[in-house]
Parts: sequence; structure tokens; C-alpha cells
Amino acid sequence: MRLAGRRLLLGVSGGIACYKSCILVRRLREAGALVDVVMTRGATRFVRPVTFEALSGRPVRTSLWTRGEALDHVRLAEEAELIVLAPATADLLARAALGLADDLLTSMLLARSGPVLAAPAMNDRMFAAAPTRSHIASLAARGWHFVGPAIGPLAEGESDTPGRMSEPEEIAEHAARLLLSGGPLQGSRVVVTAGPTREAIDPVRVITNRSSGKMGYRLAEAAWRRGALVTLISGPSSETAHSGINTIRVESTAELRDRLAERLPETDVLIMAAAPADYAPANRATEKTPRQSGNLTLALVSTPDILSDTKSLRKAGMLTVGFALETGDALAKGRAKLERKDLDLIVVNDALQPGAGFEVDTNIVSILHKDSRQTNVSLASKAQIAEAILDVVEAEL
Repeated sequence: MRLAGRRLLLGVSGGIACYKSCILVRRLREAGALVDVVMTRGATRFVRPVTFEALSGRPVRTSLWTRGEALDHVRLAEEAELIVLAPATADLLARAALGLADDLLTSMLLARSGPVLAAPAMNDRMFAAAPTRSHIASLAARGWHFVGPAIGPLAEGESDTPGRMSEPEEIAEHAARLLLSGGPLQGSRVVVTAGPTREAIDPVRVITNRSSGKMGYRLAEAAWRRGALVTLISGPSSETAHSGINTIRVESTAELRDRLAERLPETDVLIMAAAPADYAPANRATEKTPRQSGNLTLALVSTPDILSDTKSLRKAGMLTVGFALETGDALAKGRAKLERKDLDLIVVNDALQPGAGFEVDTNIVSILHKDSRQTNVSLASKAQIAEAILDVVEAEL
């Protein structure tokens, strides 16, 4: 996330999820944001203000009655580009919905004219209760944004219904989207493919490759933060995408092609970061092939050429970005693929370069344009590479 210099206000109300808010401050600060923290009296019973002061590097405010800060509830409410409420307890949501202003945080919310992001956190039955649902609907109608709650363990035990506060990383992603959207990708329908595919030899063994899916997942996250409506079609991967991204899991290259074909007619930007298997067994055994002495010979057939097979389904004006992981003369091979597949951009990297390729968190790429221009991105994290690629994509829109 690129939040350098962006100013946020974190409102913390009294719930056990307060400990997660400490992690949230850390994540926002790591992204470069300036974070002011306001705590309710109940919140200070769970986490001491000094903890947030140490994490934010700024004074923490807890009262309307501090000498010399009589108008802080108005000033801070307007200076913040975004107010994030985490945890947003049932009590805080009720008071905000009713327009009460009986402490510093609710006074600020009443004086607020800019965006507010709330992360509800409470017992699942409290979240499901009619008054809570009514208060959330009222706040949403006034323009508030919500993330979660999630399903998971609560302080009182396991639960299979919503109530648990979303994880700090997901809240930070939603905050970033509110701050970073508004550019060329805002509202665009973006489809990203990621990860490998697997072609079955038998019910146990497969042909696949070493793709981890990291690059595709980072691209999907970065596009979503910029305001895009993102669908991620992913082969087998240990990576996970947050709830804001529509994630579709596939196994084989043919399945990847079919799921992609369903979405192409409405897609504005297609980013083909997946690494599909190029070959599949000609015959799939229905039972595990027993190990035997000597060699085993497999007859292989080519898998579908996804970009060629779906070319006729591309929406008019759709921007198409391909990837080429090569070894030896990577740029020439990438340029040939750009032309052969009728792409607008292709991202080329050399699998033999240290720090690039599969199963690592970094990459080194060259982005080749249709008009022969070339944008080089030196060694960086795949998250940073994703931002660089999307900067180029937005410039093309």
C-alpha cells in the first residue's frame, strides 16, 4: 500500500478486539500513513493509551475535557482524510446512528463530513439483533463504509455466524481503497489470472509447474485498492485474497479457459499472470498407477492456448496484459509473444535472474508496449512490481 503522507484517524471503542487495532496502526504506519488515535473510555480498559502512542508516534486522545483541546473534536474530524473505527462495537454504532455526542469519538463522528470506515466487532447474536442491523443500515445510508464482521472464534468461544472483527490487514486494505481509488481504474472490471494449473496423470499424480500465484494475487490486490471491481481466477495456490476480491478457484488449464471465457464479454482490463501447464497426459488413469521398475512413458498433448481460444470473446477496447517468464533472450521472446497473442502489454522476466521467477517474493520485469516502448522495473517486492505494472496500465487507459 502506498499511503505516504495520507492522514487517518483511528477510533477505538471498548471491545476485546482492541488488541487487533494495535496491529492495524502498525500496518498503516508501515504503508506511510499518519495515524491519530482516539479512544473511548471503554477502550482504555482493554489497551492502555501509551501503547497506541508508541505505535503511532502521536498523542492519543481520550477525552472531550482536556485543557487546550476544546475544539479537537471538530478539527481532527475534518483534518483526517479517513476515519477508521476498529473495533466498532454495538454501543458505538448505536450512539453514532442516533447522533449522540457524549464523548470525544462520537462528537467527532457527528462533526464529520468525510468518509468513515467501520469494522464491527461484537458477539454474533448482538450483531444479528434487529437494533444493530437497523443502526448499520442507517449509517450505510449516510455514506459510511463497512468491512466485516468475519466468522470465527469470539471471546466466548467458537461461532459460525458473523461477529468477529476483520483482520487488521483486511481493514487496512479497505482503508487504502477508500484513499487511493478515483483514478483511471475506478469502477473498471478487472480480471486477473494467477497461479499454476494441474493436469492429472491419475487421481494422485499431476503435471504442474512451480508458480506460487504471488504475482497475480498482488496484482489483484493493487487493482482493487485503486477502485476496480476485481475478479481473480486462481489455480492451486497457498495465497489468499481478502473478501473484497471475487476469487474463483480452478484446477486445470481447460477450466481456467472456461471460467475466463464467461467473464471476458464484460471485462475492461485482463491481466494474465497465471502460468498454465502447457501439456496434459493424453489419457488420465481412473486409478492410481502403481509404481513399477524401469521407466514410465507418458504421452502428452498440448493444453488449450487460452489467449488464442478466447480472443474472439474479448470486449471491444479491452486492455490485455500478458506475462512471459523466459530463459535466454527473454525480451525477444516476450516481444514475439506480444505480437502473436495480440496483447497491449506484456510483462517479461527471466527465470534465471536472481530474485526473479517462481516461488520468491521479489521480481525483476520489463513491460513491453505494443508501440515498441519498454518500461523496466528493477528488483523489488512483487507488491511493488504490481503497483508499477498498474501505473503503466492506468497510463494506457
